[in-house]
Amino acid sequence: MDASNYRRVPAAVVAPRDADDVAAVLAVCRERGVPVVPRGAGTSIAGQATGTGVVLDFTRHLNRIVSLDPETRTAVVQPGVVLDDLRAAATRHGLTFGPDPSTHSRCTLGGMIGNNSCGSHSVAWGTTADNVSALTVTDGTGTPRRLARGWDGAPQGLRPLVDGALALLRTGYPDLPRRISGYALDALLPENGTDLARAFCGSEGTLGVLTEADVRLVEAPRARALAVLGYADESAAAEAAAGLLPHGPLTVEGMAADLVREPAQRSGLPRGGAWLFVETGGAAPAEARARAEAIVRAADALDARVVDDPAGQRALWRVREDASGTATRMSDGSEAWPGWEDCAVPPARLGAYLRDFRSLLAGHGLRGTPYGHFGDGCIHVRIDFDLLGREGVARFRTFSEDLAELVVAHGGSLSGEHGDGQARAELLPKMYGPGLVALFERVKDAWDPAGLLNPGMLVRPAPLDADLRFAPLPREPVDVVFGYPHDGGDFVAAVRRCVGVAKCRTAAPGSPTAVMCPSFRVTGEEEHSTRGRARLLHEMLAGEVVTDGWRSTEVKDALDLCLSCKGCRSDCPVGVDMATYKAEFLHHHYEGRRRPAAHYTMGRLPRWLRVVAATRTAGLVNTLARVRPLAALGKRMGGIAAERDVPEVAARTFRRWWEGRTCEPGTVTAGRADVVLWPDTFTDHLSPSVGRAAVAVLEDAGLTVAVPPRGVCCGLTYVSTGQLDRARAVLRGTLDRMEPLLDAGTPVVVLEPSCAAALRTDLAELLGDDPRASRLAAAVRTFAQAVEELAPRWRPPHIGRPAVGQTHCHQHAVLGDAAERRLRTEAGLTGELSGGCCGLAGNFGFERGHYEVSKACAEEQLLPSVRGAGEDAVVLADGFSCRTQLEQLAGVRGRHLAEVLAEGIAARGSGSARDQSPGDR
Repeated sequence: MDASNYRRVPAAVVAPRDADDVAAVLAVCRERGVPVVPRGAGTSIAGQATGTGVVLDFTRHLNRIVSLDPETRTAVVQPGVVLDDLRAAATRHGLTFGPDPSTHSRCTLGGMIGNNSCGSHSVAWGTTADNVSALTVTDGTGTPRRLARGWDGAPQGLRPLVDGALALLRTGYPDLPRRISGYALDALLPENGTDLARAFCGSEGTLGVLTEADVRLVEAPRARALAVLGYADESAAAEAAAGLLPHGPLTVEGMAADLVREPAQRSGLPRGGAWLFVETGGAAPAEARARAEAIVRAADALDARVVDDPAGQRALWRVREDASGTATRMSDGSEAWPGWEDCAVPPARLGAYLRDFRSLLAGHGLRGTPYGHFGDGCIHVRIDFDLLGREGVARFRTFSEDLAELVVAHGGSLSGEHGDGQARAELLPKMYGPGLVALFERVKDAWDPAGLLNPGMLVRPAPLDADLRFAPLPREPVDVVFGYPHDGGDFVAAVRRCVGVAKCRTAAPGSPTAVMCPSFRVTGEEEHSTRGRARLLHEMLAGEVVTDGWRSTEVKDALDLCLSCKGCRSDCPVGVDMATYKAEFLHHHYEGRRRPAAHYTMGRLPRWLRVVAATRTAGLVNTLARVRPLAALGKRMGGIAAERDVPEVAARTFRRWWEGRTCEPGTVTAGRADVVLWPDTFTDHLSPSVGRAAVAVLEDAGLTVAVPPRGVCCGLTYVSTGQLDRARAVLRGTLDRMEPLLDAGTPVVVLEPSCAAALRTDLAELLGDDPRASRLAAAVRTFAQAVEELAPRWRPPHIGRPAVGQTHCHQHAVLGDAAERRLRTEAGLTGELSGGCCGLAGNFGFERGHYEVSKACAEEQLLPSVRGAGEDAVVLADGFSCRTQLEQLAGVRGRHLAEVLAEGIAARGSGSARDQSPGDR
């Protein structure tokens, strides 16, 4: 699968290391009559990156920037080079590659050339074809060819075909900036310079296999500004877009309000039901801003905002780029699909086209929200097709035929960016007529006589309603444990969330705070990306390739390196939650079977630690853990990595300290407390200093603190190891014990972010039938949230030091860290914490076989940020796993924010810190 509606099962996937490997693959496949499909990142939306036969994956090895010459502003790249890597190399010389699709962090130059990709800056710098000077390809006969201007390198028979159809080529193509459909044979006209390289762009792997490309770079503006213009609706925005082009903007992007669903994102936009994002450049910030302000004055907008600081611009651009994922769900949560993702019309006709498009949607009983490259007349849209049932698929076909006619009536192109693939190739005769389409077929035969290169695309196409990826999925809901409330309780629908845009397939996080997907960034293997795992689950449910269902070893192996960091829950544009899917799979996979030893040791950690506390044997356990032979034996039997040290158990738990302090063991009166401090397993038994510090801070803030009865637990360790029956039992017991506090509506402060996330999400999704679950979830607060909400007049001690460390991945994904940021700022803790994942991730980094991946995750952001900090820096790590990873890999003591503030309170002489000793375990 790619990012389209289509699915084909290949015979093999080959990752060539050089052009000779490509030639060898083609030779074998010609001999055996096997198709060959070149593939980049697999983010194509029309199906052209799927195929039977042999798929060539260029991302593993053929991914080098061969050379970059800043003097001539050119670069030579292999097809697997990721666009952002080329742009990063060019940026060092003040240059960039002009085309920039929203998938720039993972799309490859080979895929961009195959699709003739464009992106948001095409109004300034054109399409990929406009930025290519020469290509090295191997055609279907195995012949290497060098394509540039002139006929040298052309396959035999191509020139006579062109010379015999000059009139057709001069009159058969619509005149618009985003005409991507079909073969660009008009580039071979003598008045157009007979540009073979340009004609090859957009051929979708059907004419030859690219092995190297010479591309042109452009000078990047030294400064940029962004004008965001608000309009009543997308038609009004579209009508205004063409009028802004004479002002020389770098972008004119548009989107409707339905695609901005986060209140925080909406608050940064001007008033309106749709917006234009217009970027300007300049030699200096003042020049860029002046140009943006001139555009605001020229635009007939309801409201406008100009942003010139880089962080503000990034935040706004993320709103636009995330539309490709947001659009996959309608505002009511129902699914929407590609297929008509990027039609283009002349920019001056865009407003009228959108009105007709809306009427056509309504006439077919369909919905969709347009967005895209308004300055180029190119519209992206996901439509709520029913691609699961026969009637819905029939409507998909009928609508496609009608829309093709509408686009042609407006002088447009069926594809304005993503190519035709299988989604639109069948309809090319409506756009080009039978004569030009017949010429396309003869040109294909000149390059690929045996018809082995990506058959079914562009010429002699497969039907647009065949090979739909949903066809083999079960029609009835699968029996599962989690509730999947955002997917109507349907696990199949949850798995369908992955549409393949592959934001998880990035070599670096998409933003300084992003998390997804740490295991992919370590291994570089598709099966260890969120998308790869989702697609394996898809195949498990389909039952055609993965045939043993929940018992599948392929799915288990792919999920094994999932850290359950939950980063995808927030960073994936469509909210895939692989941590939940993994827990669900493990539950079924091991149902009635012996589990790995780690599930019995670390998965049931709360039980073992309660035994140690009850028997007061912490000292003995710690002593035994320091005896190397005994520790090695225990770790081997317990499924724990030999490289790991077993954390010390506290001699005095937080709860025992609390009960001795209050003289009210195990009881609490709901009405007497302002907050309930949750004694999670890690705080209670392994880091009680964190709990004591939190009490000191909360009381200094004037809050009365209570602790819930014994026996409460968030069930995290049971969930992460897929012991969901036990998790449900533990959580029901917790709700029973918490009921008086829930009745009182007392906020619950949870210090461990992973436990807070479990109570906020897993609890309600496992016990959706119990109304108490949602009440407890709603009561959960992080430490900083509680202080900010319940003690708004309290001021923390001024620490006045830089802070380093990492935002906990579960906090980032589920809870948010805005309150923590504000509290750090108020306390004078300067600097930003890193994103990513520490790599320990609860039981993951302790499990045998995970140590190297765990360490590599820490080396990505956390450890470098700590090593690069000054001696006076405070190392913050609110999660026990993060603190343990820092201690074991870097010998650094990380501290919870509560500990740092409690220490500051003690230093300023606050009496409420009398019982707090942050350094005392």
